[in-house]
Amino acid sequence: MAWHTVKRFADASKPEALFTGQWQNRPSVLDDYKPYLDDRWNEGFTNAWKLWEEIVPLGYKGSYQRVRAYLHKKRTSPRPVTARPPSPRTVSGWVLSRPETLTESEQLQLKTVRTQCPELDALTRHVRSFATMLTDRQGERLPEWLDAVRQDDLPSLHTLAAGIDRDLDAVIAGLTLPWSSGAVEGHVNRIKMLKRQMFGRAGFALLRKRVLLG
Repeated sequence: MAWHTVKRFADASKPEALFTGQWQNRPSVLDDYKPYLDDRWNEGFTNAWKLWEEIVPLGYKGSYQRVRAYLHKKRTSPRPVTARPPSPRTVSGWVLSRPETLTESEQLQLKTVRTQCPELDALTRHVRSFATMLTDRQGERLPEWLDAVRQDDLPSLHTLAAGIDRDLDAVIAGLTLPWSSGAVEGHVNRIKMLKRQMFGRAGFALLRKRVLLG
């Protein structure tokens, strides 16, 4: 046994201090439900069995023992045990999804994140409002949406708003009228693909023939 291993054992004040390594931060089936357990715990509800019964209908597939172990840490730890925060990519997916498509657990976690971050809460409201304009063709609401965006301290959205202002009439038309340039964009991308396939070794005549015959 190496001397640094002996020193680590000697310096440990309790057995838990030795539990380190690649297995300690692995994702758990309980991770998605820890915010709910934390909220119920802060409300004063600490019965592990009852809390396990509450999260099972929410989709939890793990064992009662895992819930009991998590709550045991909250009882014995001098510092509060908090759930693993969701990744930025996960939160972005929640914000960009239709609210009705999110599970109860995802809605709960997003609500917790929005409560703790006013900027993210404002961003979520603006994104969902714009999505409604886009899907329901409510382009007449765009000026009102731009004014609301400018009232919040969200530099990225301010940049977007400035870009929209430069071509406001066209954007309103795009959010209102039933026509789309999607088909044209598709043909443009197809032509670019054909051009790349030739690696610059052929001229316009061959590209024209491939487009017309393709």
